[in-house]
Amino acid sequence: MNVPQETASPPENISGIRQLTGFWLWVPRVATVVMTLITIDYLFNLQLIGFITQVESQFFYMVVALMLPLVYVLWPMNKHASRTQVPWYDVLLFLATTGICGFFVYNAEQILDRGWEYEAPQYAMVVSFMLWATIVEAVRRAGGLPIAIIVGIASLYPIFADLVPGPIQGFPSSPTQTAIYHAMSRESIMGIPLQAFANLVIGFLLFGVALQQTGGGKFFINLAFALLGNVRGGPAKVAVFSSGLMGSMSGSVITNVLTTGVLSIPAMRRVGFSRSYAAGVEACASTGGVLMPPVMGATAFIMAAFLNIPYGTIALAAAVPSVLYFLGLFIQIDAYAARHKLEGLPVDELPSIKQTLKEGWYFIFVFVLLIWLLFFLRREATAPFYATALLIAINQILPYQRWGWQDVKDFFSNSGKLFAELIAILGGVGLLVGALSVTGLSGTIANDLIFLAGGNTLVLLLMGALTSFILGIGMTVTAAYIFLAVALAPALINGGGMDPLAVHLFILYWGMLSFITPPVALGAFAAATVAGARPMETGVQAMRLGSVIYFIPFLFVLNPALIFQGNWNEIAIVIAQALVGITLIAGSMQGYLLGVGDLSASKLLQWPIRLALILGGMLLAIPGGGPVPLSNGELSLASAILIVPAIAAAWLATKKQPAIA
Repeated sequence: MNVPQETASPPENISGIRQLTGFWLWVPRVATVVMTLITIDYLFNLQLIGFITQVESQFFYMVVALMLPLVYVLWPMNKHASRTQVPWYDVLLFLATTGICGFFVYNAEQILDRGWEYEAPQYAMVVSFMLWATIVEAVRRAGGLPIAIIVGIASLYPIFADLVPGPIQGFPSSPTQTAIYHAMSRESIMGIPLQAFANLVIGFLLFGVALQQTGGGKFFINLAFALLGNVRGGPAKVAVFSSGLMGSMSGSVITNVLTTGVLSIPAMRRVGFSRSYAAGVEACASTGGVLMPPVMGATAFIMAAFLNIPYGTIALAAAVPSVLYFLGLFIQIDAYAARHKLEGLPVDELPSIKQTLKEGWYFIFVFVLLIWLLFFLRREATAPFYATALLIAINQILPYQRWGWQDVKDFFSNSGKLFAELIAILGGVGLLVGALSVTGLSGTIANDLIFLAGGNTLVLLLMGALTSFILGIGMTVTAAYIFLAVALAPALINGGGMDPLAVHLFILYWGMLSFITPPVALGAFAAATVAGARPMETGVQAMRLGSVIYFIPFLFVLNPALIFQGNWNEIAIVIAQALVGITLIAGSMQGYLLGVGDLSASKLLQWPIRLALILGGMLLAIPGGGPVPLSNGELSLASAILIVPAIAAAWLATKKQPAIA
């Protein structure tokens, strides 16, 4: 395929990770190998390393002990520190953190048997303070200063909980009690986020890295080019298709952008898409990929732990919303291409579908195996290990992407970086959750939110959307979700009477919006780097292209039938209405409607027609009843009053000028 290629900045440069050499290059690799082995031993109950994996909390402490010290090796203290050498103070911090975490691994049984969580020896108190401090600093390095400040202040909150104003007042604890609770209880550092990481996330992250390094990204984008490259606006549709597939298996927005964007963005530019529009398409597609089953990123696995339901249930519930999002994106791209007469690439420049499938059939096979293990056998914890083993085995048998020794080393290096970053952030968020738990604020904050909303469910939802979005700007999506799952979700569930799964997905979706919404828009800015576009302009384009994602969470939280919670008749009606509504909204946003044509044919009526169709589409898609004051029938009637005349006017206007081919 003769699509021009660009080289993206490597992830290390974007995230500020130190490029290690010599001895230090082996430290993350060895730590990752050891953690992979003990995780397999624990999850498959092999009992080959029973002295570590027999006691659950000892296994959790061991995971932290292997990964947390790596943060001080991989992330420099500040922007002026060396990016290639590990300075002496980081060596000391690495050794100290290893020793601190090792103390808890060694004493894990005693912590349980002797109840150290409530009354610990003096030396254990001192080490608890040290663990607390090392985690806050690790969060600052791996997650950034904003989240470190939030975590640091929140983790101190129990000490002065009785001194703060009424609504956020809680039960106080002494500094030593707080440190012990953070380090030794199952509600703070070792709480649900870290437990979900150890039980579920490790395997899927390994699978994502293996997929990347065996050529999964190349296969999916070649398959997309072979199927869609020559249709109207083909390269942009390729970005949607390939990023959706890649994202559904890797679970990372930035990885998606840097994998598929280096091919799709130059191809979009070639057929006439502007730099910012091409980058916006890639950012939206990559963000949507993380919300698409079967692999939805670390946050979805933590959600499964919070709700105490199988991950497969969450993945199934997310299927329709993700399809609606990609449908909206696909229709907007097609409409834009139709209005601007942007054609696809010549067929002779595209990869052969036969050759692509011959070289990469096993990616589809592994994809199907993963779905079977997740949805039919319900083996969430072990499924990714089977899938990864099969993927690597087939890859080594076939001659196309066979790994050498360097690829094996890179696999463990890249996995170690992901693990270290997540452990730091999840440990930090654990401190935040622990502070809310020990003070009792996690229970009272929900009541305060219900009071502020005046018991109005729609107001609660708007508050939830705004809070999720704001926290998504300052924190990682995972961190924002965990905080809101503790503080906000109970208010929506208990105060609004909403479905728990729908509420948690609502929070996740609105947290993800920060990837495509300025001023942060990390996904859009990464795509802008690849495209050579202006970051803020790309963010605005991404926000416009992904407009339906701002709307979809309200649909399924108001009527959970959209996430398969209800009877099949209701589910079918709600999905059909949502599909038609999203089609109308997406087409109107770009000024071109399938079956009608260019909505700007009449300069005078263009905006009234487009606004009527957008509003009509929203009324059709919104489920009636419950918090919504109108019934389904009334909303459908109101939408028809807007849609029918608008379509008629647009159709008549297009008849007066040649239709766009």
